[in-house]
Amino acid sequence: MAIIGAGPLGRSLALRAARAGFPVLLEDVMPSNLHHAQEYIRQELNAAALPAVAFVSTVEEAVRSADLVIDCVPDELESKLEILWLLDRMAPPHAVFATPTTRLSIADLASCTYRPGLCVAIAVEPPVLARGEGSCVEIRTTGSTAPETVALVDRFWRALGFSPRFETES
Repeated sequence: MAIIGAGPLGRSLALRAARAGFPVLLEDVMPSNLHHAQEYIRQELNAAALPAVAFVSTVEEAVRSADLVIDCVPDELESKLEILWLLDRMAPPHAVFATPTTRLSIADLASCTYRPGLCVAIAVEPPVLARGEGSCVEIRTTGSTAPETVALVDRFWRALGFSPRFETES
């Protein structure tokens, strides 16, 4: 999986995913963010588990072979449109995009990609991740979200110990 953005949310997601056994590529354009994420993850994981997270400096390197991509860019329309545009062009055609947003319409964002059936919105922040086991994660889909997308996202969040709750955006 690829996580774009190594700020608090990105590094928390990378840590949880690594603990759940997922190989993670964590990307950030800011070297200092990657350095802080690497130190945070190193402190939280033992040395044997650290190789489960690779730190990369380009989106292309992060998403090249990803099945699931989670962007952790600011929840602003311009930022989301820009990252989805990049991801859509660089990720494999089968890759699912999950974007953390509580303010923006996933239907509108997904319609700006060539893969609207592979896009979902997630309502998750570092405090939700910290609660962990059994916590609910809200996932918004569209009328065109593919069943395979829902299944992959559901398996991912359940592997992290969360209870995903799906809602279709009207």
